[in-house]
Amino acid sequence: MRVLSGVQPSGKLHLGNYFGAIRQFVELQREHEGLYFIADLHALTTIRDAARLRALSRDVALDYLALGLDPERAILFRQSDVPEVTELSWILSTVTPMGLLERAHSYKDKVARGISPDHGLFAYPVLMAADILVYGSDTVPVGKDQKQHLEIARDIAVKFNQTYAPGFDARTGAGAILRLPEPLILEETAVVPGTDGEKMSKSYGNTIDIFGDEKALKKAIMGIVTDSAPVEAPKDPEPSTVYRLLKLLCDGPEIAAIADAFRRGGTGYGDFKKRLLERVLARFGPARARRRELEGDPAHVEAVLRRGAERARALAGEVMAKVRGAVGLGA
Repeated sequence: MRVLSGVQPSGKLHLGNYFGAIRQFVELQREHEGLYFIADLHALTTIRDAARLRALSRDVALDYLALGLDPERAILFRQSDVPEVTELSWILSTVTPMGLLERAHSYKDKVARGISPDHGLFAYPVLMAADILVYGSDTVPVGKDQKQHLEIARDIAVKFNQTYAPGFDARTGAGAILRLPEPLILEETAVVPGTDGEKMSKSYGNTIDIFGDEKALKKAIMGIVTDSAPVEAPKDPEPSTVYRLLKLLCDGPEIAAIADAFRRGGTGYGDFKKRLLERVLARFGPARARRRELEGDPAHVEAVLRRGAERARALAGEVMAKVRGAVGLGA
């Protein structure tokens, strides 16, 4: 099965990114053909600084490789290194109904938040559809709140196939030029809480960064918001942000013992936060060390991305040969 996913280079990687997606990507590469791209073209809708975009794109590659993405098993590449994506995006835009784009949740949400509605923002789903369709992807891992992105890609693929593939059957996908991918709904990890108890997100400023320096990591964890229960008081573990984060990092017996310590009383939140810091450093210590090594070998990271782009272009070329022939481009 060919699995595809992309990530925007938008800032430092945090626990929510890891437990919400990257951990699953690393697991999927063991059994499936995985393509994982750095969505630098998508990032142009928000990042208008060339040096910053390059640095953030490099950081994504470092993060993924440090956390276990194996370039021998999976294909890691920059979106912009595969020009077939933008070619297909334009071809798809000629059959994409305006109403489909106007209904996109992400577009409406961003406009409601005051973001200027330029063409890139409006046409974002078409480029996303090209990302998915150009490699003949079988499935795309998505959270439940992201399903619409894949549904739009499927709708655009159906429209293209109906226009250019005689005998196409939308119910079964038979006769398609562009394969109709299926969603792979990621198991809910439980929403990873941020330091304020809300969903961990860069936009909320409540993240715990995996690769930040140890001093900053300690400051973030020790700053987690808690209630005012005194040290000696029994505490309910379930609503506690500290406990919910510990559950992601501890095995069964350890988390059971921590829950008992909450309920007995006599242990303050500061001690539980120190335990959380220990577990974060233990879990990601090898990845942090590996990332430092990779930072010292930029030529290796660039070679991984270029090789990934070559492999991705080989797959995209097969699809685009059919697309070009169907629409009448070329000889």
